[in-house]
Amino acid sequence: MRRPLATVLALLTVAMPVASAEAGTPSPTLQRKLARALHVPHVSPVRSAALAVDLATGTVLYTQNGSRALAPASNEKLPVTFAALSVLGPAYRFETDVVGQGGQDGTVWTGEIVLEGAGDPTLSSAGLRNLALQVRAAGIRRVVGSIVADESWFDGNRTVAGWKPGFYLNESPPLSALVVNRGRVGGYLSTSPALAAGTAFRSALRAAGIAVTGRVRVGVAQDFSIPLASVSSPPLSSIVRFMDRESDNFTAEMLLKQLGAIELDHGTSAAGSSVVSRVLTEAGIPMTGVRIVDGSGLSRFDRLTAGALTTLLREAWTDPVIKPVLLAALPVAGVSGTLQDRMRRGPAHGNVAAKTGTTNDASALSGFVRNRFAFAVVQNGHPLSYWWARIAQDRFAQVLAAQ
Repeated sequence: MRRPLATVLALLTVAMPVASAEAGTPSPTLQRKLARALHVPHVSPVRSAALAVDLATGTVLYTQNGSRALAPASNEKLPVTFAALSVLGPAYRFETDVVGQGGQDGTVWTGEIVLEGAGDPTLSSAGLRNLALQVRAAGIRRVVGSIVADESWFDGNRTVAGWKPGFYLNESPPLSALVVNRGRVGGYLSTSPALAAGTAFRSALRAAGIAVTGRVRVGVAQDFSIPLASVSSPPLSSIVRFMDRESDNFTAEMLLKQLGAIELDHGTSAAGSSVVSRVLTEAGIPMTGVRIVDGSGLSRFDRLTAGALTTLLREAWTDPVIKPVLLAALPVAGVSGTLQDRMRRGPAHGNVAAKTGTTNDASALSGFVRNRFAFAVVQNGHPLSYWWARIAQDRFAQVLAAQ
């Protein structure tokens, strides 16, 4: 039985590299190279952490402040990805439904038509057109009543605790269980996403040849409504690939709330965070100092450790379901996503797949080097020189890739 990496990590000191007895002692030369790679101006070693581990043996090759709790920036998306794939599975799809409250007489529907959101971050105008055509296929040509937009699957909070005011709209569209085109209607970002979605759906119905006489309002579907139409999102594997490659905050927050709604019947960020924490704990990931508050890493209350990140990565590596999805989702050095313009030369190019993270106060890079190593580098500062932080991260990855 494979020895849990958390057991090894519990033995780590603050700055001295150690290894499990079974695996032997890592190379002092490699330790020195990794330490030099991290030494850059304007990045405090005291407020930085780094850890590298051998994927096959669990040997810790290098650690600096491996158990120190730090703001993770977008490395927060790694726990959310791990939990979502563990709980929902790569094939999971979000569903958006249309139901009727009333009755049909010939081609006339008398009553309300409800657009029910269930947290799909990918719902688009094309999806609304599909729904409208399904309503038409049901024989309906006229709706005498209102269009109701139901976003009750999630709570009504548009942001998450600990976000700076400027993050709202600038870093993520408003959160809602019913969002179309990421909240953009007519070229503008709406602060009332459900109402905007309902208005867009009424337009889609009219474009499909269905007259609608009523207004659009936000409400909740009745328990005994009549199903009229349904569309599904791409699979979760595709959604997390976009989320992690592009470091998309909106998708991460929607996914976090979905975990809360599915597992705890509460579509809140707090419920989703508790699900993520539970999944990490059950996987044997060291949780001392870890605090999951949101999905994106924008909250000033988020905390992760390099030890938790590398343990998560190794657990994912050994999981035959999660591993291929996560590897496909991570940006590749010099090739794709948020790493497309980094490490375009040297041994790391094409051989490092890692999640980036950048805010004014934090920078991070955590991932895999070929099929040999997992690593995490997390740096904090007020403010932090993200340029020098990235140089340190890239040099650290280059040293590992050269082994």
